[in-house]
Amino acid sequence: MSWIDIGTLNDIPLRGSRIVKTEAGCIALFRTAETEVFATSNTCAHKKGPLSEGIVHDRKVTCPLHNWVFSLETGEAQGADKGRIATYPVKVQDGRLLLDLDAVLAKVA
Repeated sequence: MSWIDIGTLNDIPLRGSRIVKTEAGCIALFRTAETEVFATSNTCAHKKGPLSEGIVHDRKVTCPLHNWVFSLETGEAQGADKGRIATYPVKVQDGRLLLDLDAVLAKVA
């Protein structure tokens, strides 16, 4: 794993999101709880909506375009919807957000 520093935990509000631009495209970072952060593709599997503009609830995000709900843990669409978004390893260390760049680049190879 190749961990890169992408900012601070406080850069993302509770139940909020931010995006990070990478060579592989935009990665959405979601904060669900005090120190719980998830990283996924920013693009909805349904109609390519910007997931970072969606609603964060529990460990899920709802796409702002057509209300598809995705698990932030697995990337799987919830309910009757079928599809998946990419998820990436991210961790919080000493208040800093670290993203596994190798995993991000591997998903585009």
